[in-house]
Amino acid sequence: MIERLLRSPLALAGAFMLCALLGAGIFAGIQALVPGMGQRGAVERVVHDYLLAHPEVLLESVERYNQKQSARAEKVQAEAEAVASKALPGELPRLQSPYAGAWAGNPKGDVTLVAFMDYACGYCRASLPAIAELLKRDPNVRVVYREYPVLGPDSLVAARWALAAAEQDRFRAFHDALFATDGPSAGNIEAAAQKAGLDLAQAKQAIASKAVEDEIIANHKFGRKLAMTGTPSWVIGGKLLYGMRDYDGLAAAVAEARKK
Repeated sequence: MIERLLRSPLALAGAFMLCALLGAGIFAGIQALVPGMGQRGAVERVVHDYLLAHPEVLLESVERYNQKQSARAEKVQAEAEAVASKALPGELPRLQSPYAGAWAGNPKGDVTLVAFMDYACGYCRASLPAIAELLKRDPNVRVVYREYPVLGPDSLVAARWALAAAEQDRFRAFHDALFATDGPSAGNIEAAAQKAGLDLAQAKQAIASKAVEDEIIANHKFGRKLAMTGTPSWVIGGKLLYGMRDYDGLAAAVAEARKK
């Protein structure tokens, strides 16, 4: 339990907060119950000695706090998934239809994985090896990429360039090149475009086009309708998933979709 506490910044923050609350509660209790213990210094010594003698009190409090937080997060996700399950059936044909060349894998695959990503998202970057492994090991999967810039102006510019790359059938080259950098800065976007071999003049026209604008607006509408909480988000065979996934997680979702 102690190792888990030390590895989690949120748990540590919770521990400090709980320690303060616990100390305040003991302080107040002692003042109320023990005559002559009104001075703060004396009470603080009692609290200090008690916590040293019974450190399990703090750890038990933190464990209970973490359990409540986990239950709350699970409830929020379950509610979001319930909303999505009602909205998804009518949206699947549009979701699974890529913008120009923004797709990978088998064009006639029996399962389509839709990935909503932002180029400034570290969890999206961390999910890339899982997607690559899935495409390598499952020849019957198609991946459709949806640009979902939610992390600032640079993300939006990068999304526009990615769609321009898709129009030139160079989406994957641009996508991989930009994610290989430390983020979607102007310099990194330009370098990725050059590495992907884009016609820069054509791309600059595309990023300002109504088609690119409409695609990003549509993706944000999907996100709101499907109660997406951030990136990456995934639609796999009619099921919505949130957050980073490793290969096993994606493969399991694809297998479940294939059974249905």
